[in-house]
Order: sequence, then C-alpha cells, then structure tokens
Amino acid sequence: MMIERKIRVLVAKPGLDGHDRGALVIAQGLRDAGMEVIYTGLRQTPAQIVAAAIQEDVDVIGLSSLSGAHMELFPQVVRLLREHGADDILVIGGGVIPDEDVELLKKEGIAAVFTPGTPISVTVDFIREHVRRG
Repeated sequence: MMIERKIRVLVAKPGLDGHDRGALVIAQGLRDAGMEVIYTGLRQTPAQIVAAAIQEDVDVIGLSSLSGAHMELFPQVVRLLREHGADDILVIGGGVIPDEDVELLKKEGIAAVFTPGTPISVTVDFIREHVRRG
C-alpha cells in the first residue's frame, strides 16, 4: 500500500514587513487541512526563500506581504526559482495587495493572490487543485 505524500508548503514573509499574524493564521489553516508547512519567519530575502524552498523540497511557496513591496519581491522569487530550475514549485501570494496589482502579479508567474477575508478553504482548495504531483 502506497501512502500519499503530504503537500509541502513554505510560508514566507519577504522584505522588511514586520507583521506576520496573517501568515501564521494561513500556516495553521494549511496544517489543519493536512499539509506540511514550513514557516521561514520575518524579513526574508527572495534568495533565502528560494533556497529554503529547494532545500525543503516544497510543492508550494506562499508569500505574504503587507508592506507594498509585493510587485518587486514576489516576481523576484519566481525569477529565482526559474534560474534554479525549480519553476515547478507553485507560487501564491497573499496580504494587502491592491486589486490592480493582482493581474500584474499573475502575469509575473504568481498563480493566485489571496487578499484579507479570503476563507482558508479557498486557499486550500486552490493548492490541492494546482500542485503538480509527480
């Protein structure tokens, strides 16, 4: 009998944003849904996030930003994943992100953006539907 591996998610706070309550709530919600969650802590660089994601062999990176630097930091994570041959890792974003930035982020390779008030079940369902299993 083969046991299916749990989906592994890295939750990260890129940049200088010092608030992680939302990221911690999401991390706990994903754990409650049966996923393995690694939380990198505050003030991570995109390079640190990508290195941790590769080292931990994650399926998903969940980026959280409240600082307004999402248009710079989120695409940088996607670029670094490509450079390291790890662009099979699904990247999603969340936090206080203006509606007009959501489509721009998707064009940069962010699979989805979840803003405050999104039920955790929506995020869980999206991850389950989009993680590439192989």
